[in-house]
Amino acid sequence: MTKQMAFYFDASACTDCKACMAACKDKNDLPVGINWRRVIKYGGGQWIPDPENKGLWHPSNVFTYAISAACMHCQSPLCAASCPVGGITKREDGVVLINQDKCIGCRYCEWACPYGAPQFDEEAGVMTKCTFCADLLDKGQKPACVDACVMRALDFGELDELRAKYGDVDAIEPLPKANITEPSLVITPHRDAQVSGTGTGRIISMPEEM
Repeated sequence: MTKQMAFYFDASACTDCKACMAACKDKNDLPVGINWRRVIKYGGGQWIPDPENKGLWHPSNVFTYAISAACMHCQSPLCAASCPVGGITKREDGVVLINQDKCIGCRYCEWACPYGAPQFDEEAGVMTKCTFCADLLDKGQKPACVDACVMRALDFGELDELRAKYGDVDAIEPLPKANITEPSLVITPHRDAQVSGTGTGRIISMPEEM
């Protein structure tokens, strides 16, 4: 493998509009219930009593931000390691793909992936996931999600180049710790973002069924 393609996500710019989700859904003609890219809202805070009037409560340390997440095309993909038929492989550019002709629908990859990227297509009986729009990449075009982001919160490129441009943060809550699979991801954190594994908030909303 000569390079590793990666996604960049600017959590400080994302407005939770879900245009990336819709574009991915449309481009890949995904059935209802399968979303290769998902936007998750995370937040926290608490209510505290007014020091002068115990009947009043005020919000304290309230925060919220959104995460746009898909397959991370990890450098150490657990999905590939767990597949009993060798149906998941990395291309020379680092893109992780499922060979659906080999897939037996055992769903081991779904259970192994900490990001929940592989998703089972009940009708087809096989696993599916983000392909990094490999067909568009091969034509020198952008992934559909990147092209659709109205806030330009998504970008893509070679991992080393993205790190040189944006830094090396690759895990904020509610994403899992990066050392599990070494995701090919670079993040500009939201000002209230918390380091993965140290969060005080919770997932407020998952994507609607689309």
